[in-house]
Amino acid sequence: MGFLDLFKKKPEIIEDLDLSWMQVDMHSHLIPGIDDGSKSMEESLELVRRLSSYGLQKIITTPHIMSEYYRNTPEIINMGLEDLRKAVKNEGIGVEIEAAAEYYMDEIFLDKVKNGEELLTFGDQYILVETGFINRPQMLLETFFHLEMAGYKPVFAHPERYQYLLSDKKTLEEILERKIILQVNLLSLTGFYSKQVKDFAEDLLERGNVQFFGTDCHNSRYLDMLESLPKSRTYQKIRGKDWKNPSLS
Repeated sequence: MGFLDLFKKKPEIIEDLDLSWMQVDMHSHLIPGIDDGSKSMEESLELVRRLSSYGLQKIITTPHIMSEYYRNTPEIINMGLEDLRKAVKNEGIGVEIEAAAEYYMDEIFLDKVKNGEELLTFGDQYILVETGFINRPQMLLETFFHLEMAGYKPVFAHPERYQYLLSDKKTLEEILERKIILQVNLLSLTGFYSKQVKDFAEDLLERGNVQFFGTDCHNSRYLDMLESLPKSRTYQKIRGKDWKNPSLS
């Protein structure tokens, strides 16, 4: 070793990502060509293969249903699910694939709930819902109420990413007091979205309403960054606690 070698920075060794503690990923976009996630079956298979390599036993993929952008229906999603399942089986990838949906909360969705239309759920009547990132929907709490009255258990997708929850403490406290189930994106803990989102995610974990984690995988870039999760100080903490993901297996 030369004298100058003493000052060279040693390569960082990152622990391999292990999601076996989670068992089930309940938030992703892997059915090709129906939303902003995977664009082809080839891409979907590569993403499923990588997710399986992290120790996951089941993937519940959740395509967007948004009245203005992604007008998916249970029929469209279930057809795509069957095609994906066949392709995964043919490739010999040992992971179970199911599907639900990520519903955008707007007036049209609220009408679906009130009218008793078929909605895609997972596990024990859980239903994944989201909003826009900037502005609070006027019908936010009303929608949660009607979902609960209809027998659903709403799961609020990635609340750490909603700017209105950061600025509107009253709304955040109302959601926490009503015991709305929260789902945090694992990517948020890596700083993928921003430091502000990362800090907010860690704060929500401390508050106790988070019951689910999801990868929210859309493409390989998500998984590339997800593999840095073991560097997060929160990684060891969340691996040692009980979450609801394994109950979906």
